[in-house]
Amino acid sequence: MSNRTTTTSFPLELPHGDFAAFIFDCDGTLADTMPTHYRAWQTALGPRAADFPEAMFYELGGVPTCRVVEILNERHGYSMPVEETVAVKEKLFLEFSSEVAEIGPVVALAREWHGRKPMAVASGGHRRIVMNTLRALGIANLFDAIVCSEDYSRGKPHPDPFLEAARRLNVVPERCLVFEDTSTGLAAAKAAGMACVLVPPPPRVAGAV
Repeated sequence: MSNRTTTTSFPLELPHGDFAAFIFDCDGTLADTMPTHYRAWQTALGPRAADFPEAMFYELGGVPTCRVVEILNERHGYSMPVEETVAVKEKLFLEFSSEVAEIGPVVALAREWHGRKPMAVASGGHRRIVMNTLRALGIANLFDAIVCSEDYSRGKPHPDPFLEAARRLNVVPERCLVFEDTSTGLAAAKAAGMACVLVPPPPRVAGAV
């Protein structure tokens, strides 16, 4: 189990309302995985890494991994095999996963609400990767449902991940509160008819990736 946590806390402004369920994104929301994912992408892409700058990576936050490869192929005329490239990237992420820390304020809320409200994770990542992250942080048992890219056909910004999470929790979308860190995720929550809390990025040490 990882005992790493973000060292700086920040306030989370929750909207008013009687919410019946809570749905969390994983990467960048519960877990500070984004720098590790980017490192895995850069290593996996090799000589093509320069065509996937950090700004573009964060712009595509929440987009399913296979779709990221397709976008890179479309934008740059590549013919990278999607499944093979994803497999390499995910293998590297698992190798680097000891670097992952929890995002303290969000995880604290999930722990506080555990057993009091139904909760789910709705991620654009593959199940093996998402479960590895949640287990590494010791929080997989907090959630009544964990929805991953294998569980829906259209990823964020489409509402499908959040609607599937609400279905599994047996709660109408309008009574779900979503926690997200990307504009893609916010758009998906809005499309699902759900209120959303924007989780700010964790503070970075100067010079860190």
